[in-house]
Amino acid sequence: MITSNFSIKGQIVFTLLFVAACIPANAQKSKKKSKAPNYQEVINEAHAKYKDVKEGANADYIEELAKVNPNIFGIVIVTPKGEVFTVGDFSEYVSIQSVSKVFTMAKVIEELGPEALLEKIGADATGLPFNSVEAVEHMKGKEINPLVNPGAIMSTSLIAGTDSAEKWNNVQATLNSFAARKLEINKPVYISEANDNVHNQALAVLLQSYGRMYWDPREITDVYTKQCSMNVSAKDLAIMAGTLANGGINPVSKEVVVSPSTVSHVLAVMSTAGLYDDSGIWFYNTGLPAKSGVGGGFIAVVPGKFGIAVVSPPLDKAGNSVKAQLVIEHVVNALGLNPYLIKPVGAKK
Repeated sequence: MITSNFSIKGQIVFTLLFVAACIPANAQKSKKKSKAPNYQEVINEAHAKYKDVKEGANADYIEELAKVNPNIFGIVIVTPKGEVFTVGDFSEYVSIQSVSKVFTMAKVIEELGPEALLEKIGADATGLPFNSVEAVEHMKGKEINPLVNPGAIMSTSLIAGTDSAEKWNNVQATLNSFAARKLEINKPVYISEANDNVHNQALAVLLQSYGRMYWDPREITDVYTKQCSMNVSAKDLAIMAGTLANGGINPVSKEVVVSPSTVSHVLAVMSTAGLYDDSGIWFYNTGLPAKSGVGGGFIAVVPGKFGIAVVSPPLDKAGNSVKAQLVIEHVVNALGLNPYLIKPVGAKK
């Protein structure tokens, strides 16, 4: 009986060894993980390739922005795991400007829900410049995208708070949570903008005349001006973008900043209106949701993979950083990240 059992076990072992030996070597290796993309190498290449580009000019309609060093050039990628890849002037500060609109919009959606944003602000691109009065007049304050100035001021007015100071604290806390640190106001930029924000004040009053401003227009324009004057580095912006890439969880602090549902709506608006008048061209070339600011900051999001930020102050005529667009398009092409670049299946050879 013992001998019989031994024979059966021996046959089973022999059979398993025989089958394993017959499996081709490449089949045994097929479960090996594919090589991870080398993000550091790619951003190093992009920095070296575009560091000497001279096109573009600093924004000068805000006096302090014209004084910013035009040679600042930093690139940062932050992954959902909290990995940080940097090159260049990644710790140099610029004012966040319109990139901040993304995060106040996210807060409004998180606090009031996605339908409230559609009802109280809108989500369609206006097709007009970011500070257009005509867009407000034409739609009587409705369907104003939250990534243009009038829509962004509306977003700020909807942030929770019993007075303007509380609203500002909420805005500041939101930006801090996305950046995983306490951000500070660039006081010279704030003073410069506050002394010259009459056009934004006029937009806010015009919106109020149509019943589309949800706080005192002058007070909320000041809060909005502070919001745009926050100092950020390329690393800060990449962490903020990385939070969106990670479905609302900050990859550095691990704080749940907003929900995945909120992020899905935010990325959709970024895709359609993130680069002012050139939003369509950008999306046509990259397929990525992005947002620029006239301070030279620029973010883009590869959902589930990483957030990327570039800081380079010289802008093109549409108000978008020249180098940032070149860099991120390079990264997209080098890593095959355009989600609309589809690999066909089943084609006949």
